[in-house]
Amino acid sequence: MNKKISMDDIARDLNISKATISFIINGKSKEMRISDKLTARVLDYVKEKNYNRNALAQSLRTGKSKIIGLIVEDIADAFFSSVARQIEERAYKKGYKIIYCSTEDNPKKTVELINMFKGRNVDGFIITAPKGIEEEVALLLKENQPFVLFDRYFPNIETDFVVIDNFKGAAIAVEHLAGQGFKNIAFVTLASDQTQMKDRLAGYEQTIKRSGLKSYLLEIRFTSKPEKVVQQISNFLTRHKNIDAILFATNYLALQGFEAINRENLVIPDDIAVIGFDDHAFFKVFNPPVTAVSQPMKELSENLIDVLFKRMSEGDYATQCVHKILEPELIIRKSSLKKT
Repeated sequence: MNKKISMDDIARDLNISKATISFIINGKSKEMRISDKLTARVLDYVKEKNYNRNALAQSLRTGKSKIIGLIVEDIADAFFSSVARQIEERAYKKGYKIIYCSTEDNPKKTVELINMFKGRNVDGFIITAPKGIEEEVALLLKENQPFVLFDRYFPNIETDFVVIDNFKGAAIAVEHLAGQGFKNIAFVTLASDQTQMKDRLAGYEQTIKRSGLKSYLLEIRFTSKPEKVVQQISNFLTRHKNIDAILFATNYLALQGFEAINRENLVIPDDIAVIGFDDHAFFKVFNPPVTAVSQPMKELSENLIDVLFKRMSEGDYATQCVHKILEPELIIRKSSLKKT
């Protein structure tokens, strides 16, 4: 990993004044009558360190790289890729570029990625943080690194974050299914301590209890292979043949759930109703189309950029942190409508 270069580094290593280095980096050698030999020496140093001259000049001159690091759980996931696209578009209009990567929910990899971005002198971070990086998040605060968490946050660490009301999202899904007359509503989710998953589980359980219904819960490890997930859901349906509706906690669990439902020769929604959390382009064309708890992607992306840029402009954490909790929407399609 490249070490972050600074004016002090160059001055110390080459024994040259910072003023002279600045003139050379900014292409003013001739104007300031700096020798070709000295100019070449500085530029060779920069080249050796693998830094782009223009980007370095700007960074040294303004203290800004005009780059934001976007660190998400899985950039291939429909939810994260949609958010990334909209963030990139909005950031570009403000003169910033986005570099994004996936953590695979791995704390060690996440810390490595944060340190890599620090080394590249990014101006700010947008992070979906896995459990286990609390110390790194606290260090970002201590270093006054501008960042905003999204999708989940750490309740015991005061940071800027943008999320949706995950409790409400699960609650309105269960209320809809109960309102349709379904009596045995299951919840297939991840075995996770992350805030968004805990809130979705709480929304399901409390709404089931309030509706006077029985809870049917299947928790799946995030690291489970797709085929194993399909088998677990299939076994779950075999054990509980009375289940007449399922809420899936993520869109990818829903996609794997459809395979399990097909394997059990069940028909949606005649035999079992389905709702997925986080809408997916596939849900609209599935037969029947799939009801989804949808996150407001445009609003989410706008708030992430606005909160981050506000923090970047303030430069420290002396001001109160911003907590944005956005409203989910239940998009009702045929998969959750009871046949009459």
